[in-house]
Amino acid sequence: MMKRRSNVHGRVSESSAAAAAVTSSSSSSSSSAASRDEEVEWEMRPGGMLVQKRAGTPDLPAPNVRVRVAHGAIRHEIAVNPQATFGELKKLLAAETGLQPAEQRLVFRGKERDDGEYLDTCGVKDRSKVSLVQDPISIERRLVEMRRNAKIQTVHRAVSGVAAEVDKLADQVSAIDKSIAKGNKVPEVQITTLIEMLMRQAIKLDGISTEGDTAPLKNLQGKRVQKCVETLDVLKVSNARIKPVIVTTKWETFDHPPTTVAAPAATTAATNPWEFFD
Repeated sequence: MMKRRSNVHGRVSESSAAAAAVTSSSSSSSSSAASRDEEVEWEMRPGGMLVQKRAGTPDLPAPNVRVRVAHGAIRHEIAVNPQATFGELKKLLAAETGLQPAEQRLVFRGKERDDGEYLDTCGVKDRSKVSLVQDPISIERRLVEMRRNAKIQTVHRAVSGVAAEVDKLADQVSAIDKSIAKGNKVPEVQITTLIEMLMRQAIKLDGISTEGDTAPLKNLQGKRVQKCVETLDVLKVSNARIKPVIVTTKWETFDHPPTTVAAPAATTAATNPWEFFD
């Protein structure tokens, strides 16, 4: 009887131990899952950047550290808070390098760092060295933008040259208009030549390919040329109606003065005012 009781107690103890093992394993798995959930927690910075949530936030900010950033042959020394992210460091480097944050790649300890990683978490300390590499895609994009800007400047210069010539021709059109308005006939060849010069400027405008905001400038000069040509066509008709003024010089002739006839001696003596004395 005593042996059977001992077996019963042994079985009970074994079952209770197994239950305790299952409870401990479940609690450990739940704790590990909770720890994993804590590791993937994220937070949103005021600037809109999503960064990993820190385990604890100190009451006082940490003092700034000096980070040495190598950008090719140029070296930059940036004072930054160690609790800042690499994305915030890129914003500080944008003012120094002229590269936008999206064009920057920061490499620390042989690894490219994401914008949401913290400096101190990755091991950045005072006088730590960080390499800055420009994004190859941004380099290509910048070259395309430079070529486009150069083409726009070329078009601007070409349109400006045409505009200067049109200004001179427009002044001549205005002078002809004033002359015809006063009733003075203008040589027809002068009007015809002016129309031909304006049409040459129109051909130049047609040969200019627009880029960016240059299309309105080109269209404006084209309208100016068209308006001047239409004005000259109207002046050509008005000029043909003006009759030319013929100026002649008429010389006035005069008769020769009458010749003096010699008077008789008696008459001469009578009219002579001189007196003779003995």
